[in-house]
Parts: sequence; C-alpha cells; structure tokens
Amino acid sequence: MAQVKALNALEVSKMSSNESRVNPLINSSNIQPFLALTKSATSPRAAADLVTRATSTPNTYVFAELLQSPQIQALPQAPEYAPYYTLLEIFSYGTYSDYRNTANLPSLNEQQTLKLRQLSLLTLAKNPHNLSYASLQSALELSDARALEDLVISAVYADLITAQLDPHNQVVHVSAVSPLRDLAPNSIPAMLASLQEWSNRCTMTLDGLETQITAIKDIAAQKHSEKQAWASKTEELISDEKLDKGAHGRGQTNMISRAVAGMRSGRFGKRDRGGNSIEVEADDDEAMDLDDNQEFNEGFEGGAAGKKRASRRKI
Repeated sequence: MAQVKALNALEVSKMSSNESRVNPLINSSNIQPFLALTKSATSPRAAADLVTRATSTPNTYVFAELLQSPQIQALPQAPEYAPYYTLLEIFSYGTYSDYRNTANLPSLNEQQTLKLRQLSLLTLAKNPHNLSYASLQSALELSDARALEDLVISAVYADLITAQLDPHNQVVHVSAVSPLRDLAPNSIPAMLASLQEWSNRCTMTLDGLETQITAIKDIAAQKHSEKQAWASKTEELISDEKLDKGAHGRGQTNMISRAVAGMRSGRFGKRDRGGNSIEVEADDDEAMDLDDNQEFNEGFEGGAAGKKRASRRKI
C-alpha cells in the first residue's frame, strides 16, 4: 500500500511540476473573510474563536495579516485567551515541535493537527539533507512510515510541496516548497546576515574566477608571442636556405662556364700556331739532348779525375 501511495505522490509531483508551484487558492486572499470578521470580534473570546476557525479551515496557510490585526494583538492582555495568540504565532511561523514544547496551549482538532504538520514539513524541507523517514517521524511525532507518507502525499496534493517518496531508502526527496511560511519576529537580521554571507562567497568566487581568467589570458598571450617568434624564425631560416642554394648554384654555373671557355680557347690556340708548335717542340728536344751530353761529359771527366786521385793515394 505504501508503494502505491509513493507512486501516486510521484505522479502528483510530475503534474505539479508542469503547473504553478503554488495553488491559486493558497494565498493571502483566503484570510480575507477572517480579517473582515475581526471587526465584529470585540471580545477576547470572539477573537480566540476566530483563531480556531482560521487555523482549521482548509487552504488557509498564511496568517500574518490576521496576527497583526488589533483584535488579535489584544489577546495577550487577556490571560485566559493569551494562549490562542501563541497558537496563531506557531501556525504562522512555528512548527509542530514548538507546539508540543509550549505549555498551556489549546488542544488541536484533527484539521489543525494536519495543517500544522503540513506547515512544519515546509519548514523542515529547508534542510534537504535531513529528510529521512526517521527524522521526519520524530519531528512531526508520527507513529510509523505509513503515517509520514500519508502526510507527504496530502502536502503534495495541496500544492504545498513538490516531493517524491523513496520507501526503499527511507527518504523524502523535496524539489520545491511553496513560500507560505511567515517570518518570525527579529528574523530579518539573521536573514540579512545569511544573505550577506552568501553575497561575500559569491564575490570571492567571482574574484577567483577573474584571477584565473587573467592568468589564462596571460598564458595564452605568451604562447601566441612564442608561436609568432617561432614562425618568424622558421621563415628566416627557410629564406636563408633558399639564398644559400641559389648562390651555390650560380657559383657552380660560373665555374663550369669558365672551364668550358678555357678548354675552347686552348684548342683554338693550338690550331692557330699550326706548324710552329712542331718546331718549338723540336727545339725543346734538341736542347734537352745537349743538356744530357754535357752532363755525361762532366760525369766522365769527373770519374777520370777521381781515378787519378785514387791511384796517387795508393802510391
């Protein structure tokens, strides 16, 4: 049975997510009839009865205006009916635990008990990490898991919350809460402090992001500069290489041209001299023969003289 109710709550939460988060019937206008009745509630007893009727009526969850009316504000001055003023304060911004821990309060009827537990569930849902079955049963004084599931389903059907039941893990998953709880007196400074703390964290986070963005931009600019320098150096090396290859090719071409020209001029010179070259060669041969004869004679004479000197030594 609990599983079926969990599935029903899941379906209701899906339908609620596609519609307005707050039921149009749940707003401050629902308290207007009771505000009109305060004008006729001239006695403390009539004002106390008005509190009971307002807190028992379905779809009436906002009580700030009623609490501020002069007739209700006068209740604390009547000791017999002062507890009704405290009860209305608990319905406005308190919880079921506050009611149980406050002495001398009026007894709750069935409708009041259900409504106060529903409103308490809205307050408890502010802490999504503490929505286990055990924790909620303790805070709302529910006897078992089935009673808790019935309460959650009733809150979902009343468009007070958008939630899903998780019987397996014994947890209630709340994804949206209607803004129906009033602010407790003197709660604004604490709220402002929380907002200021949140704002400071946001500022610190933004400053950190700005620092990281600046560092990333600096690194990107440095890499871009290095890339440009590398590209410029590469182009310079390629240009120098092309110039070297061009100069080397021209040098080889010039050397070959000079060699060919020299060979051609040598052949043409021999053809121009013709027979004269033969005569020059003959003269050179005769000169070489004369030199050889002269060297031979000198060698012979030297040898004879050497023999004469050797014979003289022997004598």
